[in-house]
Amino acid sequence: ALYFHPYSQLNWSFSCIPPMANLCYQSHHICPARTEEIIDMTKSICVFCGARKGNDPAFGQAAIDFGQILAKNEWRLVYGAGDVGLMGAVAEGAQASGAATFGVIPEHLMRREGGKQDLDQFIITDDMHSRKKLMFINSDAVVLLPGGAGSMDEFFEVLTWAQLKLHSRPIIVANIAGYWQPMLDLIDHIIASGFADPSMTNLFSVAQTVDEIETT
Repeated sequence: ALYFHPYSQLNWSFSCIPPMANLCYQSHHICPARTEEIIDMTKSICVFCGARKGNDPAFGQAAIDFGQILAKNEWRLVYGAGDVGLMGAVAEGAQASGAATFGVIPEHLMRREGGKQDLDQFIITDDMHSRKKLMFINSDAVVLLPGGAGSMDEFFEVLTWAQLKLHSRPIIVANIAGYWQPMLDLIDHIIASGFADPSMTNLFSVAQTVDEIETT
């Protein structure tokens, strides 16, 4: 069975994603955006991270370690269904330690990369926007590990939603080896330049190690 949060937890409505009706793996061809059955579940953590490993071994180790932390706390991994880079590493750590996994990948990446199809739930969406929506509505919190432009896009979108009071989920930036410090400095610069309220920094927290995320 697939597990989904009721849309009522959000302050806006998501439209159905018709292409998922015939592209959803392990769902008996039922679009989860149309599924009315809501089943209680353990906490789910949406992880945004890179499809590359980066050039610091600390990044990959942090991803594996966080996957293990998810399992230790009986948290489910929700992520972009990648089998490479930090995405593959966090999934590897989670699966090896017994965590439940929920992956979402857009059709064009499925054709090009194949994705990690041995997950507990593996869903193919029509596009990137649908992917992000489905990952978000099936999570209780968001964690940003090191990554590239895609990871920043995902982070700033959920941060903007929080700024607009569309949700109140925890957002945690894992600043592994200081990787995200330039981005955090940019946010400070945006605030100092008058393009955001200082309260923006209250919408997310920063952890210097993945171990800190457990108590954040």
